[in-house]
This record gives sequence, structure tokens and C-alpha cells, in this order.
Amino acid sequence: MKYLIIGLGNPGAEYANTRHNIGFKILDALAEASSIVFRSERLAQKAELKFKGRKLILIKPTTYMNLSGKAVNYWLQKEKITIENLFVLVDDIALPFGTIRIKQKGSDGGHNGLADIAATLQTANYNRLRFGVGSDFGKGRQVDYVLGNWDENEEKYLPKRITKAIGAIKNFATVGIARTMNFSNEKFDIKKQILKDTATEQDKTIKPENE
Repeated sequence: MKYLIIGLGNPGAEYANTRHNIGFKILDALAEASSIVFRSERLAQKAELKFKGRKLILIKPTTYMNLSGKAVNYWLQKEKITIENLFVLVDDIALPFGTIRIKQKGSDGGHNGLADIAATLQTANYNRLRFGVGSDFGKGRQVDYVLGNWDENEEKYLPKRITKAIGAIKNFATVGIARTMNFSNEKFDIKKQILKDTATEQDKTIKPENE
């Protein structure tokens, strides 16, 4: 069984740590944890991961976001993978930071990468993992926001949320999309988490009165 895992993003060092590149970032983390490396191939950086009898083809398109569909279509055909085994990782400003929402189909929500994939494949019925990046931007500042770097608090919690996304990828390949949605869809409230962690740290510094 083969699966095509597409992380959306833009190539180039200037985009590496931007919110729009979370798809790349998730796949980079998965590759590092699995001791595999990406290599330049047609329209993409590509790596292969064997996991529990499955082969995961990890793809980071080098076409830039607006032409993501070209790379997706090429690698579906090249690897002879059905659309049911396609999983696209994408940033989503409609979800709070760190929230993970997995769906089998849906609109592009104004995301240029998803729009191009749907137009190229002529269907919006493909599996996707939407990773929330929040919407803390003013009117007319959306592009600057998604092409901006993570803030200090986001950087702190990003690794754990990426680990959650990696778990979803592995679930997708082993138990299917329906069970993956049950296991891996998860809300995340960074403000509550910061308050919780701050309280925990304060508790550690308070010594009992008899000491």
C-alpha cells in the first residue's frame, strides 16, 4: 500500500519558518524523526518512509503554492496512487493556532494551494489535514500574516502540535481516514495553555511553609 503525503508550502529559505509553510515543516519533522532525507526530483523535494508495511511518499512541491496541483497530479500519476490515498497538509487561518482538523473533502477556503489542487484534479474530494495558524491580523494584512514568521509563544508550542500532526499522518496510512478523524481532530487554545503552564511553573516555585 502506497500513500502520497503532500505538505504545502513555498520553496526557499525566506519562507522556511512562515505560517504558510507548515506543510513543509511537518514533513521535515517527520523525515528527521525517521532518519530519512529529502532529495530534489521533478516538481518537488521527495522522501520515502516505510511504516508498518506501508510506503509513504512525502512530497514538498517546488512549484510555489499557487501551482501545487501540478506537483500533486504528477506524483499521483508517477507513483500510481489513488486519490483515496492522498493526504494534503495545509495551513488554515480559519482555525486557532495549533488546532488540527482532518476532512475528506471541502472547499478551498480561499487557500490558493488547495484551489489549484482542486482545479487540477477536477475534484475537491481529497483528504486534507488543516493546521490552524490563527487569524491575528488586521484588515488587508492576511498575506503578510501567513507569510510572516511564528511568534515567540507559537514557536514554544509548535513542536508538540507538529508531533500531533505526524501522528495523524501515520494513523491515516494505517487505520484509514475515518478513524484518523476520530483520533486526531483536536482543538488547541494557546491562551489557555499558556495560563496553565504559567500556573504549573508558579506552583513549582512555591515551597511548603514548614521548609
